Amino acid sequence: MTKAEITNEISRATGIDKENVLQVVEKFMEVVKDSLGKGENVYLRGFGSFIVKERAEKTGRNISKNTAVIIPAHKIPSFKPCNTFKEMVAERTSK
Repeated sequence: MTKAEITNEISRATGIDKENVLQVVEKFMEVVKDSLGKGENVYLRGFGSFIVKERAEKTGRNISKNTAVIIPAHKIPSFKPCNTFKEMVAERTSK
């Protein structure tokens, strides 16, 4: 599902025009990105958490040159769904 499809679905369900829904969806994504950029996690009860994960330093391989490359420790954004969300997805997809 794309951002446009999400916007259309919310607009249809609420009766709010698409332009306003799109602004809200884009602002939500902006707030999540800004929070994660500051190292702050975002918790949405009943849905899940947008979290910042720390990746440890590791050694990788440059296949074309056949050399070892050190990949430094870094942070990445991640999403962790809540248990009820995971159960709902498992239940609906197993049918």
